[in-house]
Amino acid sequence: MFSFAFLSRMVERMVSLSVGILLSTSLLHALPEAFESGADTHALFATLLGGLLGFFLLEKFAILRHSHHHEGDGHGHEHGHDKHEAGRSGWMILVGDGLHNFTDGILIAAAFLANPNLGIITALAIVAHEIPQEIGDFIVLLNAGFSRVRAYAYNLICSLMAVVGGIVGYLMLDRASGWIPYVLVFASSGFIYIAVSDLMPQMQRRATVRETIPQVLLVTVGVCVVLFLTGRMHLH
Repeated sequence: MFSFAFLSRMVERMVSLSVGILLSTSLLHALPEAFESGADTHALFATLLGGLLGFFLLEKFAILRHSHHHEGDGHGHEHGHDKHEAGRSGWMILVGDGLHNFTDGILIAAAFLANPNLGIITALAIVAHEIPQEIGDFIVLLNAGFSRVRAYAYNLICSLMAVVGGIVGYLMLDRASGWIPYVLVFASSGFIYIAVSDLMPQMQRRATVRETIPQVLLVTVGVCVVLFLTGRMHLH
């Protein structure tokens, strides 16, 4: 439905907005919610550390994130290199994306079970990150030889894994509420890792004042959106 030029511009803008939403959701809302739950503080910090290291290892094995291989995302990769990587990793991308979305569903369920307001904010943070990721995935699948219809269909199936994860998370965590603070901390470690390790380095590659000003404004907008929503929810 959209031209690739438009998609590329959307990805660039959404990356900056995602940084603000991901960091503010994790640092200003999810982590405080988890640490105020009464769970063991040392265990929660250990979960945060384990989550950060775990996401690092998952990235090393190319299971969780692959946005740095997205051709056509405006980040100036070598054309041949991305084409080669996409051809080898098209199916791996689908498997990794399905697992990622399944996990996102569990995290959203945990957030809603902890606090419905937190659930809304967490879902918003995940959506903000998923839009640019799914656009990039679609472009990579096209480069890997998928037709537009097949690429869209497989992307849709992978996205629906979030619904499955949400149902599984609700059924499991509703009976084991003591795990919810740890799931929230694990989710926060993922948000922080994605923002600091992946998205912010992409933004740093655009170093001119003309490119930096919109980035800063969009990060600020992301933070303000979370603060506005959490402020209104606390009032209610």
